[in-house]
Amino acid sequence: MDNIKTVLLVDDDIIVLNMLIEHLANNLKNINILTSNNSKDALKYLLNKDLVIHAAVIDYRLPDCVDGYIIEYCIKKDIPTVVLTGTMNEHTRKTVIKKDIVDIIVKNDSKSFITTSKTIDRILKNYDNNVLIVDDSKIQLKIIHDILKRMKLNITLATDGDTALRFIEDHPKKFSLLLTDYHMPKMNGMELTMKIREKYDKDELSIIVLSANKEEDIPTQFLKIGANDFLHKPYSQLEVITRVNSNLHILELFEQTRDMANKDFMTGSYNRRYFFESGESLFDKAKRKKEDLCVAMFDIDKFKNINDTYGHDVGDIAIQEMANVLNKHFRKSDLIARFGGEEFCVLLENISLDDSKILFEKIRAYFENNSIQINSKDINYTVSIGVFYGLDNNLEEMIKKADEGLYICKNNGRNQVSISS
Repeated sequence: MDNIKTVLLVDDDIIVLNMLIEHLANNLKNINILTSNNSKDALKYLLNKDLVIHAAVIDYRLPDCVDGYIIEYCIKKDIPTVVLTGTMNEHTRKTVIKKDIVDIIVKNDSKSFITTSKTIDRILKNYDNNVLIVDDSKIQLKIIHDILKRMKLNITLATDGDTALRFIEDHPKKFSLLLTDYHMPKMNGMELTMKIREKYDKDELSIIVLSANKEEDIPTQFLKIGANDFLHKPYSQLEVITRVNSNLHILELFEQTRDMANKDFMTGSYNRRYFFESGESLFDKAKRKKEDLCVAMFDIDKFKNINDTYGHDVGDIAIQEMANVLNKHFRKSDLIARFGGEEFCVLLENISLDDSKILFEKIRAYFENNSIQINSKDINYTVSIGVFYGLDNNLEEMIKKADEGLYICKNNGRNQVSISS
């Protein structure tokens, strides 16, 4: 899926449009913003079959159409829609709340634009979130499925706790959220929650319990054994949306905290400490399975010259570009870390020696032909790559041998790859 997502903004007030553009552009990454101050131009976007709109922010009252007309069209197109209104009287609230919208926001001050930005951010992130729903009632499954589908979450369904547990352990998807009924055959929601918490903490997988049980202490019991939230049936659509979004947001905050501890601030690559923590697990797995691993050390050639000639700010940009290039060429499963300065280390599994040679030569050539433009100047640099392929006594020995290969490259003229196995 393309990382860039498209948001449609429709409001007849140019000042409001500009404020929305500013907040979205400043706070959201990888978005394409479309704007219109009338229903006619908005419809052109909505009728364009080649255009995928991932979310919309629509003014309830536009001067050139019936109130709510464009909102209805967005809903028909299955576009998650946030409604803006200048005033919120009882008639407007009741009229809009009946529609399948994500939220309704009164545009009365700067806070409303912050709220809108956060809501759109949540919608766009939902496209990449996997949710598991567990309920033995097909009617209840469909109700909650339809609500979450409108939120653009990726949904998997299960009708009992046993199946849900197998999905969590064996499914190729990584689930962010589980919504479970209490009373179910084979394994009820409480047993399922306890079993999940044996392996997954609250900051890894969020659990929301949905139950018609009226006993006062049931929600407390669930929360004590590890549920994150509890909803009584019957529930409203907006209540589900609010609770789900809140739990997903909390998971993201936990993820951000982990990233601060595990990632290099300047490049976003993993740091040396995390590399060894995760790398040791990969090494132990490879040793058990008697499979080869590949460790590579990357270093920018004559990096001191870049700093001395252009300044340390440009040197930082060169390091960031190196991280970007490595991320483009390696798989998500490959472990990439900045070891310090301009030096990076990569650990790969499930790759042959021949494929390793092809890959690293391709990356070396890419750097040789690549340039970064800074202040109207094209800056070029090359890299040296030391590689060790196979298995040694421990991960540190493998890194040391890759590092030795790096020195061989430096001593032989730089801009080359040295592989030992």
